[in-house]
Amino acid sequence: MLDKECVTVLDVGCGSGDNARLSEHQGHRRKFYGITLSPAECRAASTVMTQCWVEDVETSSLECINGQTFDAIIFSHVLEHLKEPSFVISKFLPYLRPKGKILIAVPNVVVWRQRLQFILGRFQYDEEGILDKTHLRFFTYNSADRYLINGNANLRLIEKTVDGSVPLWFLRRRILTANLRARCDRAGCTVFPNLFGGQILLKAERTS
Repeated sequence: MLDKECVTVLDVGCGSGDNARLSEHQGHRRKFYGITLSPAECRAASTVMTQCWVEDVETSSLECINGQTFDAIIFSHVLEHLKEPSFVISKFLPYLRPKGKILIAVPNVVVWRQRLQFILGRFQYDEEGILDKTHLRFFTYNSADRYLINGNANLRLIEKTVDGSVPLWFLRRRILTANLRARCDRAGCTVFPNLFGGQILLKAERTS
């Protein structure tokens, strides 16, 4: 989702720097900066990033950024862990250049797997996944942009997609080729994004 002209990137909740590593593996030459809550993750991310800071994004004054601005800011599977995710997005906007991009990935709480669990009467927090016990906010394809983007006058939504798969089970394992599986998944996610999309992907542009 990163445009070619996005050369300087801030990854909020960067973990161990996986996004920076993926970008480098794809042959892109970008300067990645990161923020994480974990000192151990910061040390790992620093091996591939230009700079990484240890901060709590909800309480930090972000003085660590020291007035730098970026072509893109990534929030990949971090906003669902925050009390006020839209506030945190607004907090980072001064560090995004005009026409810069905000990229967001959040889990879809009503993807078909989770719906099945709800139908069976199962609702319990876990160590990982959509009902990770550290998740404080939940989103669907229909609500994510409304809560995270549309309320901010300085942001304009330019792309909204999902990533996921269609439950083909036997066909997927025994009959369909990799190409046909991918085509079925794309078709399912296009026609029924709120059902088959495991993660919601939003791309917004700073307007002013």
